[in-house]
Amino acid sequence: MYKIWLIIKREYLVRVRKKSFMVMTILGPLLMAALLIVPVYLTEESKEERLIAVNHQEDFTLEDTEFLHFTSIPELEANELVKNYSNSSYYALLYIEGEEFTLYSNQQISLSVSETIERQIENIIEINNLKAAGIDPQLIESASSSIKIQTKIISEDGNATNSHSEASMGIGFIAGILIYMFIFMYGTMVMRGVIEEKTSRIVEVIISSVKPFQLMMGKILGVALVGLTQFVLWILLTIIISTVAELAFLDDGSMANEVANTNQSVILAQLADITGGINLTQIFLLFIFYFLAGYLMYSSLFAAVGSAVDAEADTQQFILPITIPLILSFVLIQPIMDNPDGALAFWMSIIPFTSPVIMMVRLPFGVASWEILLSMGVLVSTFIATTWLAGRIYRTGILMYGKKASYKELWKWLKY
Repeated sequence: MYKIWLIIKREYLVRVRKKSFMVMTILGPLLMAALLIVPVYLTEESKEERLIAVNHQEDFTLEDTEFLHFTSIPELEANELVKNYSNSSYYALLYIEGEEFTLYSNQQISLSVSETIERQIENIIEINNLKAAGIDPQLIESASSSIKIQTKIISEDGNATNSHSEASMGIGFIAGILIYMFIFMYGTMVMRGVIEEKTSRIVEVIISSVKPFQLMMGKILGVALVGLTQFVLWILLTIIISTVAELAFLDDGSMANEVANTNQSVILAQLADITGGINLTQIFLLFIFYFLAGYLMYSSLFAAVGSAVDAEADTQQFILPITIPLILSFVLIQPIMDNPDGALAFWMSIIPFTSPVIMMVRLPFGVASWEILLSMGVLVSTFIATTWLAGRIYRTGILMYGKKASYKELWKWLKY
């Protein structure tokens, strides 16, 4: 056990001290924030006021929007614009001729612009048709209504809490994607580490002091601690960045602080209401479990693959069968969210090779305790089995050089 601890310590310190680890730990929260904020900011910035000329404006009175302004022009001027649009100051010309509607411009017209104009014209035609049929449009508008059904979850003790499917889907999707990314990222990190040590012949020196199984377990657990460290740092840095960003937009005046505190209280109250039916503590604890258990299971297989080859280019034939269940679980996230209590969702959350992702997708919707315990038990048992099998491949393959391994060779190594 002491030797395994030394290997864990070495693997952890070597990776944590790398510049790439520090850079990604700092850039991770910034990149995530940028992916969420920058598209929204660019979308708002890209919106500009546009002037659109319309002939027959008296027949189709289009209403101005925040970014679109319509102006009526004489028929003669409209015909001239159709023939020569190069020097026009208008963004586009809406030419109406009978029941045909054409947008002319000297550039590619934005999809949002054309859709906005289409909706307004359809609404105008609908109102005109109702009036022609002797039906008052105001009467229909007053008769129309919209409702919003509030959903609640009744717990075993009879208490009802608000539930929001959108929040459950968002949390489940994010948790599933993170598990998928972490398993792939840190599992391949173990595989690359094994290949590097094997090709540099350092492993021959290490094996003289420790058993192959101890070396494999030390590498797997060491990289797992690196992943946990990076995950915790991402959470802390995200909290710090969001706090600093909030303070940066505040003035020193007490009024600004009071408004900020009020807004923060309102936001927290809304979040508490949205996530009222979701056990966030359970999801966080099980996220840690499924991340560790799923990573340990897959990384043992990745380590076995790394020991069986001499270069990363030779790993494809062995990696594909291992990663197919993981990719399948990623593909099935949307169908699982549509029916989280179905047979497909149940079996995919029990099968150990897909359960780390699928169970995290299902948890926000509510999963029975016995299903969670069964999934955890099967996953742990499979991890023990795969570690034993991977260890048998690892102890032989780690010292094999110059020969491409095949599935037949791996089977022989398992039987040694």
